[in-house]
Amino acid sequence: MLGLYAESEDDQVSNPVTEQIAALRDEDWAIRQEAAGLLGTFKDPRAVAPLVALLRDEDRSVREAAVEALRSIGTPAVEAVGACLEQPDLSVQEAASAILSTIADERVLPSLIKALRSNDWIVRMHAAKALGLVRHADAIAPLIPLLQDKVKAVREEAAAGLAAIGDAAIPSLVTALQHDEWLVRLHAVESLGKSRSPQAVEPLLWVLFNDHDSAVREDAVRALGEIRDSKAVEYLLTAMREPGLRTLAVEALGRIGDTRAVPVLIDVLTGVRPPETTRAVAGCGDQWNEEFITQSAAARALGLIGDEGAIPSLVAALGPTYTRAEAAAALANFGAKVVPFLIPLLNESTDDNIRFHVRETLTLAGWRPRRASTIHS
Repeated sequence: MLGLYAESEDDQVSNPVTEQIAALRDEDWAIRQEAAGLLGTFKDPRAVAPLVALLRDEDRSVREAAVEALRSIGTPAVEAVGACLEQPDLSVQEAASAILSTIADERVLPSLIKALRSNDWIVRMHAAKALGLVRHADAIAPLIPLLQDKVKAVREEAAAGLAAIGDAAIPSLVTALQHDEWLVRLHAVESLGKSRSPQAVEPLLWVLFNDHDSAVREDAVRALGEIRDSKAVEYLLTAMREPGLRTLAVEALGRIGDTRAVPVLIDVLTGVRPPETTRAVAGCGDQWNEEFITQSAAARALGLIGDEGAIPSLVAALGPTYTRAEAAAALANFGAKVVPFLIPLLNESTDDNIRFHVRETLTLAGWRPRRASTIHS
């Protein structure tokens, strides 16, 4: 009796899955779609093969439901979905590569590498993203050529995939920095930045001061900011002297967070030793120029670094309209330490806009009006 009871209980557990698998063959597309969705919530490996078959369904909404269900099932679905990359139907290949872009592992490494050569850019894009999940060194050489793919989305996913692979990809990316095609160098720089590897700092510094393409050099500054290695600080301070790199270098210094940059950033914020020439910003007239943008960036950077010595300069930056919002946001990062600096401004300023930003910053810093007497005492 116990055995019979156990078998009956197992049937009850399995019924919802088998019922929905059967429903995948219903003539009504809405029923097929609902069944696929439910099978995704059950996450039962028995549903993998029937759901894979549904990737060829004539109804788009059903196919999309099958894609999401297979993603939800995850690891048990990887091999069956990987086999779909060999199907002649491009729509099936696209669906399979899209699924693998979120669940891939080493079992489908050869299939994904082969998919990088697909004539379908969607397949190439998803395959590159999937290889970023797998993070296997065998994918480095096949991914490098995609840095000059004709489709931007493919180039970006290839760069991200190489970055995800990590230090093993650094030598190949450094070699790509010498490529004749500027787009290859650009995406190699982006990938090195996303890798956040200290090994990438020196090659990026070489690019910063030697590459002849301004877009590549600008991306080198961004990449150094992403890596956040203090070895780049002195070089970025030098790069600030070049108008096209000035704002980007300020932003990178903020991300790195080294306090050595604080005095220079304060000078930028307060307008000490401005550049000899600066361009008017298009559409804003002669009263708005690039240095105003750099000063706002300096306020953000000082907020990220968090050195208390910058607080008085940030409070003063609440005055000019072009630094006000960024200075207020930066001050909020310091918490209660800014309250004694802002209360007098709240009480004395006649500018409603300044008072608005001060109140907002005080609120973010944790101050409440009922505590004013405590602050003054």
